[in-house]
Amino acid sequence: MKILIAEDDHNIRQGLNDLLSQEGYEIDAAENGKIALERFKQHKPQFVILDIMMPEMDGYAVCREIRSMDADVPIIFLSAKSEEIDRVIGLELGADDYISKPFGTREVVARIRAITRRYLKTNNTPTEQNSFLFGELEIYPNELRAKKEDGFIDLSLREIKVLQTLSNHQGVVVTRDQLFNECWGYDHMPNSRTLDQHISKLRKLIEDNPTEPVLIKTVHGVGYRYE
Repeated sequence: MKILIAEDDHNIRQGLNDLLSQEGYEIDAAENGKIALERFKQHKPQFVILDIMMPEMDGYAVCREIRSMDADVPIIFLSAKSEEIDRVIGLELGADDYISKPFGTREVVARIRAITRRYLKTNNTPTEQNSFLFGELEIYPNELRAKKEDGFIDLSLREIKVLQTLSNHQGVVVTRDQLFNECWGYDHMPNSRTLDQHISKLRKLIEDNPTEPVLIKTVHGVGYRYE
């Protein structure tokens, strides 16, 4: 999924870029409302995050324009304005959610995952994979979660993609380059540390004993294999 982030504060914009890229989203960032609207028309993102107080065009104006073109694309307002009336205006304009600054990364990720789940369910087609097994886990890509004996595990888009890739090559070694190409994209510069961190985090979520994994095996010097 591609997310358009419209935020005039460079540090916040870069922070959101890094955070959501890690989650597996493709990011298109804009530093003001006018550029954001142009990017929306050009690139048709599946998700929009709008700061309210921006130069050229404020977030409210951008939201009105976007809603005149697309009534369904998810929109989250992000703003230091925390009065109830500001939230009401944002929601009445058609926003799906409103996050006040300062915010925590967990809150942002949780809210974006929640809206992503709704988007994926709404836009699911009969030919798409509704679920697949990974060991004793049942993975639900459109719900961004996996079912385990003792409940559900929340997963990111990237984690879902890694599990899908390994599952599609069960019993075969998937090289590091192959994982990067299929889960990050061909234009992503490979970084072994990035991949190792993702696999380590994934093991903590799905393995009974992450220090002795049985589902995702390391093949030293090559890549990983799903048994």
